[in-house]
Amino acid sequence: MSDNTTPLLLSAQVKTAVEYYLAQLEGDDTTNLYDLVLAQVEKPLLEVSLQHAGYNQTKTAEMLGISRSTLRKKLAHYNLL
Repeated sequence: MSDNTTPLLLSAQVKTAVEYYLAQLEGDDTTNLYDLVLAQVEKPLLEVSLQHAGYNQTKTAEMLGISRSTLRKKLAHYNLL
């Protein structure tokens, strides 16, 4: 970065977001937190990766380290096709 600031690690951003989410529950129980977090992270990951690769699914799959067929299934699941 050109302004000499240290970027916040992705893991730190996720941790902060999950802590914030749990704090908003004010002691109420939650279920399926794992699936919730994965779904909330996976869709924007796919969107940004696809855009970065110029909407080339082969390049996107390579960038993500998954097969093109897996990518297509995930894109269909999130209605991104």
